[in-house]
Amino acid sequence: MALAPQPSHSPAQPTPTNAVIETILSRSAAKYYDPAATLSDGEIRDLVRIGTSAPTSFHLQNWRFIAVRTPDAKARLRPIAWNQPAITDAAVTFIIIGQLADASTVPERLAPVVEAGIMPAHLVPEWEIPARGLYDRQPQRQRDEAVRSATFGAAAIIYAARSFGLGSTPMIGFDAEAVHREFGLTEDEVPVMLLTVGPERAGNWPQKPRMPVADVLSFA
Repeated sequence: MALAPQPSHSPAQPTPTNAVIETILSRSAAKYYDPAATLSDGEIRDLVRIGTSAPTSFHLQNWRFIAVRTPDAKARLRPIAWNQPAITDAAVTFIIIGQLADASTVPERLAPVVEAGIMPAHLVPEWEIPARGLYDRQPQRQRDEAVRSATFGAAAIIYAARSFGLGSTPMIGFDAEAVHREFGLTEDEVPVMLLTVGPERAGNWPQKPRMPVADVLSFA
């Protein structure tokens, strides 16, 4: 009687590596920053430009970034951010803002895409109509999308900062209402997180071990 063939189990292959993967795997949350270090306007703009390459639903680009970097602005932010030293020590703290998803902005957002020859103009309503169905009169979905978009943008800035040799830490320890008021956010804006960025000083931990992939991955 022939035995049924047994599945073969090849040994686990090492994760392929390149500069992008190394950047992601070497990132850690920075607690200690060099308080004397600064970033130029150009460096801050580069980080945000890279951040805005992240995906957004229907190309809404429903985000905004406030770069808190002057001593006065840091002094306003720190007391409403749990008095965390990184707020004043880091070269810049971004207030990462998500804007409530507004489908009426789809034509305006897609206009440069059409002008660049990427999308035919007749497809614009085919994006706007389902976007309206998804978000119009749906406040929870509008807010969910604001948080999603802002988080995607923040993640891109985090890895861009690491690739530039800078530390970063996303922070949720702040008074959202006070940040909203102190920094003049509009009614349709949500302060999703703070993100400190800057050159580090000694004492920061390396990336902490993560749960095994087998504990968080299933195949369907």
